[in-house]
Amino acid sequence: MSASLHAIQADITTLAVDAIVNAANSRLLGGSGVDGAIHRAAGPQLLEACRALNGCQVGEAKLTAGFRLPARYVIHTVGPIWQGGQQQEAALLAACYRNTLILAQTHALTRIAFPCISTGVYGYPQEAAARIALETVRTSLPVCPAVQEIIFCCFLATDLAIYECLL
Repeated sequence: MSASLHAIQADITTLAVDAIVNAANSRLLGGSGVDGAIHRAAGPQLLEACRALNGCQVGEAKLTAGFRLPARYVIHTVGPIWQGGQQQEAALLAACYRNTLILAQTHALTRIAFPCISTGVYGYPQEAAARIALETVRTSLPVCPAVQEIIFCCFLATDLAIYECLL
């Protein structure tokens, strides 16, 4: 694995990277948390572009331009809603990270910033989600050689502490 992995505490909408990842809902039409923040920062063109994608299933990933964001692209992925861990939540969350990296590889994107997918209103336990994120990214990077840097962008200090400990 040649890519660097690190965690920061920041607003993901301010990062000048090839792509930021949007923890979206299945309609891709904006929402709360990081999804709403990305839509507000990118401007109305993002909503138009998302409408053309016809939604996104849990675990899938789809790409749009970044519009008014410093990031060139937004990769939208839909994480699972936590239901106690018995509804394939771990596999679905892993699919979000894996499919995002495959999409990044397809488009030769080198610097990707992930938020903490599913840990907000979707209720996924933070440490379990971070473990899945790191394990999936580490196992997916060998087949995604274009990806050179992964940033785990944490909005909360508690999430940053978890990622720093696991990294």
